[in-house]
Amino acid sequence: MGAFLTLLSLSGIAGAQEVFDLSPGQPARVRAQKNDAAIAAIAKDFTFVSPGKFTVAVSSGGPPLATYATDAKTVVGADPDYASAIADSLGLELELVPVAWIDWPLGLVSGKYDAVISNVGVTEQRKEKFDFSTYRQGLHGFFVKSDSAIGAIREPKDTAGLRIIVGAGTNQERILLRWNDDNIGAGLKPLELQYYDDDAAGLLALASGRADVIVQPHAQLVYIAARDHTIKRVGTLSAGWPDRSDVAITTRKGSGLADALTVATNGLIESGVYAKNLDHWHLSEEALPKSETNPPGLPKS
Repeated sequence: MGAFLTLLSLSGIAGAQEVFDLSPGQPARVRAQKNDAAIAAIAKDFTFVSPGKFTVAVSSGGPPLATYATDAKTVVGADPDYASAIADSLGLELELVPVAWIDWPLGLVSGKYDAVISNVGVTEQRKEKFDFSTYRQGLHGFFVKSDSAIGAIREPKDTAGLRIIVGAGTNQERILLRWNDDNIGAGLKPLELQYYDDDAAGLLALASGRADVIVQPHAQLVYIAARDHTIKRVGTLSAGWPDRSDVAITTRKGSGLADALTVATNGLIESGVYAKNLDHWHLSEEALPKSETNPPGLPKS
């Protein structure tokens, strides 16, 4: 994510703020009503870190999911807005705790916060230590130059013969290698996967015509598209392809909070607050039809 953040020039930030409000006050934040069913689903022996507050860890990895606002100290984005709506549902005040991504597991286990809402994907390995309440699909995005003739990428054959920028060792690379095998097996042209040291170099390769497609986590590319106006989405790819892989609120294993958070999320879906939050951050493609507690996750590697 560090390379992604270095791309934010002053002019780029100004352009993106025409689409994304990164002010600390967040006047357009959608609030939710208290959900009595969610409150009743909290285990009787569960104790919140701070009475009357829902203490949530979030990593400011980059917009639109979570980033520092224009005051350089307030964390804003889709995940903080969602955390706010969950706190409203539980009748609590939100207490956001900015953390480094690498630190959230230890902090959660040691009881520094009640939950983590920071784009954490459900995996079978993580389920051994944590409980999950899903709230978004984990998606990668296929993006091309704004004037590209490529109209849509939905399945392996749509990528045959294309030059695709992807991160080495990433989940999306793993999936694309499988797609390449499928294409070769079907007698189609192979993919050409391209690797660059940082996002700026990859975007330059796309802009100059040396590559056809860039594949990264969907939310990152949504922000770049809004900032630069030079790329467009032509498809999405589940992180768990061929199955769906979801992002979830993460809580301590067996703490007794996960089911309540699932009920709260489903209440937000039913009320429309959930859809409004995702639409506000241009992430409607990542919407879930319903939240689940501890669904199947990415298998152990």
